[in-house]
Amino acid sequence: MAIPWGTIKSLLIFFGPILLPKAISYYRSLRDGPRVAGISIQPLPHDARRGIAVLVTSALTFFSLTLLFTPENVFKRTQSRLQIPTDVLFNRLASLRPNNVLTATDDALRARFVNLESRLLYLQFGLDALSQCPFCNAEDPRSYFYYALPALLAPHLINLVLASLATSGLIAGQTHGPIWRTTAAVSSGLIAALDLYLTNSYNHQTNARATRLGELDMFFWDARTYRYLALTLLNALLATLLYLSSTNRAFVTPPNPATRVDAVTRQLQGTKSRLNAVGIVKNATTRDEELRARTAAYWTHEGRLMREVMEERDVVEGVNDALQNRINIQDITRDADAYVLNVLPRVDPAGAPETMVG
Repeated sequence: MAIPWGTIKSLLIFFGPILLPKAISYYRSLRDGPRVAGISIQPLPHDARRGIAVLVTSALTFFSLTLLFTPENVFKRTQSRLQIPTDVLFNRLASLRPNNVLTATDDALRARFVNLESRLLYLQFGLDALSQCPFCNAEDPRSYFYYALPALLAPHLINLVLASLATSGLIAGQTHGPIWRTTAAVSSGLIAALDLYLTNSYNHQTNARATRLGELDMFFWDARTYRYLALTLLNALLATLLYLSSTNRAFVTPPNPATRVDAVTRQLQGTKSRLNAVGIVKNATTRDEELRARTAAYWTHEGRLMREVMEERDVVEGVNDALQNRINIQDITRDADAYVLNVLPRVDPAGAPETMVG
């Protein structure tokens, strides 16, 4: 199942100059998309956090399966070559068992090891298919594939259920999860189809001429490792995509013009309401004699207090130092003039006010 390094190097040399600039451009567009659309990054929502937790847990589980609970390989366990006599092979295996006694599975496998073909099929489909299948025989290799089919599909179906649940509205929320549900389903289906195709199309006769243990292609065990690694990477990728989209870091769909206009209109209406409230309060204060007197008294006291503060020596020295060394009066005057021009209407020579600038 190993791809020659020379082939990989040739593909990288040929496709690298074409795909690398496109990948960089795509990454920049994803990175700058929210900023261009005027959408700010937000904390990870609680609903999306639940979906990410399910995906990360499933990814860690599949990754642990690549290292743990690996089915036994009798050839590796006994360090035996493919052509070893059956009695010698299982005598070595019995010496590794408790009390030097073979298990029922070992006896069933020994009964199937009647020829080289059965050993080659063992390297393709593993222990369970060779020892437990009631209708399989070496003359019909495809029968072993039919028996192994449920075991091959089981991790893919489990992962499909977990990925669909993690991207559902029930777990990840209606806003964040469902946009990745189709991606999760299609990706899981493609990985399952590729796995079944590689297993079914594998030529088990490639091991027929191997004379040493190191020359054997342990297809069943390698395929199991790659299968769980693929599911691990898929779930990790889905968790990353869900995180980026739910926090507005990437894959953000900008609102349509109508939605943006409505949002701006609502903001303007809120600002207008607050200005009207300020006008009402000011009007009420001006019309009420007591409030008007209290306002006048406040500003009289405020003016006297500020004059006293500005007359202190330390304040006068600080103001003079700022005016001479740290503040550019010309810039401040220019900014003030620009602000006034933007706020107040201009008057043409005829006396008619022009449209307000800005």
